Amino acid sequence: MAKMDCKCGHILSTVEVPNDVQLWVYTDKEWDGIMSDEVLIPWQIPLPKYDVWMCPECKRVYVFENGNNIPVMKYVLESD
Repeated sequence: MAKMDCKCGHILSTVEVPNDVQLWVYTDKEWDGIMSDEVLIPWQIPLPKYDVWMCPECKRVYVFENGNNIPVMKYVLESD
């Protein structure tokens, strides 16, 4: 996946590297497993289970799983 429209209308893209959209998020257990290796080689760090994108405009968060291009979870900031 490389591009999608946020609900706010902003175009989210991960084509450019680095970018302000894609977040690298590991659960504590995932990270603990990675750090338990005796030798940590950066290019051998596995990708996290979820691919997380955050809109830089509205801060809405989209969570993708297993290479699926449809978000399995969506989060939006609450307004007061």
